[in-house]
Amino acid sequence: MNISDPITLVLSIILCLFVALFFYGRKKNIYNLPPGPRPLPIIGNLHILDMKKPYLTFHQLSKKYGPVYTIKLGEEKVVVLCGYDAVKDALVNHADEFSGRPKVPIFHEIIKGYGVIFAYDNNWKMMRRFTLSTLRDFGMGKEGIENKIAEESEFLVKKFRSYKGEPFDNLMIINAAVSNIIVSILLSNRFDYENPTLLRLLKIINENTRLIGTPMAMLYNAFPSVMRWCSRVQRTVARNVEEMHVFIRETFTNQKKELDINDQRNLIDSFLVKQKEEKPNPELYFTNENLTMLVTDLFAAGMETTSTTLRWGLLLMMKYPEIQKKVQSEIEKVIGSAEPQVSHRKDMPYTDAVIHEIQRFGNIVPSNLPHATTQDVNFRGYLLPKGTHVIPLLTSVLYDKDHFVKADEFYPGHFLDSKGNFVRKEAFMPFSAGKRSCAGENLAKMELFMFFTKLLQNFTFQAPPGATLDLTAAGGFTAPPKAYKICAIPRV
Repeated sequence: MNISDPITLVLSIILCLFVALFFYGRKKNIYNLPPGPRPLPIIGNLHILDMKKPYLTFHQLSKKYGPVYTIKLGEEKVVVLCGYDAVKDALVNHADEFSGRPKVPIFHEIIKGYGVIFAYDNNWKMMRRFTLSTLRDFGMGKEGIENKIAEESEFLVKKFRSYKGEPFDNLMIINAAVSNIIVSILLSNRFDYENPTLLRLLKIINENTRLIGTPMAMLYNAFPSVMRWCSRVQRTVARNVEEMHVFIRETFTNQKKELDINDQRNLIDSFLVKQKEEKPNPELYFTNENLTMLVTDLFAAGMETTSTTLRWGLLLMMKYPEIQKKVQSEIEKVIGSAEPQVSHRKDMPYTDAVIHEIQRFGNIVPSNLPHATTQDVNFRGYLLPKGTHVIPLLTSVLYDKDHFVKADEFYPGHFLDSKGNFVRKEAFMPFSAGKRSCAGENLAKMELFMFFTKLLQNFTFQAPPGATLDLTAAGGFTAPPKAYKICAIPRV
């Protein structure tokens, strides 16, 4: 073939294009995403979503399209998993394949893959391994942290008593008490509940948690190149994160000056020691950027979900005083006036069941954190490409009627047998599951039991006169109860 001939040259180029298109098309067509609602051009399926609580729409759509379906958020195709069986199949049976994180714009542009929650690949593996081992070293599940929780619960009781039975808002108080537990692990410190630095950090976390769950944040994630010029949500979230980072950088800079390798006081010290050990390594993980984001992740996650669960608990005790009374009777029988300890839990099946049901009914992280496939994966008859954005919908697990007979009600009997013994439920998955499950699960369980029993040991909780108790969740990335006031009536 004489490629100097213009016609031959053109034909050769066309042939090459067809060959390329043929193989490219074949590669694309091997993927087989599950069916879902028909999308519109550009906006995809955004028009059918409850933009304030998209998890409600996701759950509803599963009734028509089944436990595995595809939805388009703008131009991005997202696979939604609904019900315990599908979520467990992905996160546990295919744990490695579903252990990735998608690059969600509002998170990725700020976090840039540092830390542990929204980290990727080897950086995530290294940071998670360090986090789990260090949390264990500094007391997660051990007597040392139990003593700190007991001490903090005394401060919390004292604060509640100061209101002398009058109505008050418990949001910032419970935020502060729970945050002091993770602060003790991160910084070897605790803050007074009125400390302005602590209150500012808590306000930042609460504001960001609300903002990243708003319709404007969803639109930003769907159309980042357009929304970047007109969305205040991303700028506010970024500004708040940077303010928190300034505090954290100042903290570890000061700790670095007095670092003793042989006397590591907290997680930051341990990270700084690892940083020194890693210095000759060209592939660095223990960087200042990772430390800053890791502390941010642990502070926010260690405070938000546990304090929100406790606030749901107090609201539900006011709503169902007969359940509150049964918990108090069990506390009197097993603990009496002694200090609540984690070891008491095995002898308190009803209280344990109530706490589990608070977590289930409260549905704190309804959409779960987003996952992504780490490789091409065959899943339930579909071939999902590497990098597929996946939503393993926790709402659909915690409210799965095949596993919870009264899924839409607050019913502690879900976790009790006919003889009143505590029963574990495989579909109880508030901490998610698999490789990306909550690193602080054991710590959270300790906190929930000790704080909850201490509060009900000391107080009976009632609604203010004339108040209506609303069990509808507020909006946001998590699902907190709507603002309410409580009356803490002293029992002793």
